[in-house]
Amino acid sequence: MSQTVTIKFKPKQVNKRLLGVLSDRGKDVLIRRYGLDDSNKKMTLEGIGKKYGITRERVRQIENHSIATIRKSKDYTKEKLAFDQLRQYIESLGGVIAEEDLLCHVSKDKSVQNHVHFMLVIGEDFTKEKEDEDFRHRWHVDKELAANIHGSLKKLYSSLADDELVVEADMIKNFLEYVEDVSDKYKEDEVIKRWLSLSRKINKNPLGEWGKASSPNVNAKGMRDYAFLVIRKHGSPIHFKEVAKAITQYFNKKAHVATTHNELIKDPRFVLVGRGLYVLAEWGYMSGVVKDVIKKIIEKNGPLAKDKIIEKVLKERYVKENTILVNLQNPKFFFKDKEGKYHIAEEK
Repeated sequence: MSQTVTIKFKPKQVNKRLLGVLSDRGKDVLIRRYGLDDSNKKMTLEGIGKKYGITRERVRQIENHSIATIRKSKDYTKEKLAFDQLRQYIESLGGVIAEEDLLCHVSKDKSVQNHVHFMLVIGEDFTKEKEDEDFRHRWHVDKELAANIHGSLKKLYSSLADDELVVEADMIKNFLEYVEDVSDKYKEDEVIKRWLSLSRKINKNPLGEWGKASSPNVNAKGMRDYAFLVIRKHGSPIHFKEVAKAITQYFNKKAHVATTHNELIKDPRFVLVGRGLYVLAEWGYMSGVVKDVIKKIIEKNGPLAKDKIIEKVLKERYVKENTILVNLQNPKFFFKDKEGKYHIAEEK
């Protein structure tokens, strides 16, 4: 796909010419309503109504009449090139895009953003769909494409498990499987990511992994959630000091080592497997101290010889063999039979 179209027209100059066809009050209402003056502040219908001593509904009528007047004017026709260019710009971004993303893409300047937003409202080629429970505020220039993307996003959401995390490359690939009959010009990563960001129910965490927005794995809110994502990304046992350091690095949250360690201890999602080393319980590691691990191994496999127990414990814990032997020799918990196999001692 070609690069994003560059906007060559000057939105403020275009709008100055368009607003020039209105009465003073009609012009003032639109300027205040869309933040087109130096303050860049958008006023409510009520706020404008108080200024003029009229109802909010009357302000709405003036607003709608003023927009219709602009659209019928010769000046609107003269600005066709600018509106065509804005349409091409939206098409180059994917044809359907969240309002906030579109305006931020156009400019970081709030004043320019307000003037482009006003052009979107005035232009008859642009359709806005308001935010709902599934999607953010968005604009599109192709009704069929928009319906296709909306439907595909809903299917993608339904395919996700509640706490599932998907790396970005796979998420893009999965989404494309649901999108039908879409032009190849849109099938590039940046466009797909913009489409994904339309959804309010799908999001990505600071590590770039996608999932349901409701999941703590995506919408991480505390040290425990941050720690979970850090350890998951690490993929192997990691010391709690390194977890704290990574939380600060990835999430820009100050993580104190002692606090991080306390949170890891409290949460069953984490398993201590060595001196300060933690893994995720979902990786299959047994919970508990070495004594508890030995008990679970014997419960699962029946009485075992010392060497077998050591072998199995070392798959679950990063400890010295002597630590395992010390636990085995505690008669309160284990005893050895005549064949040299260890059993769990009966609790008195």
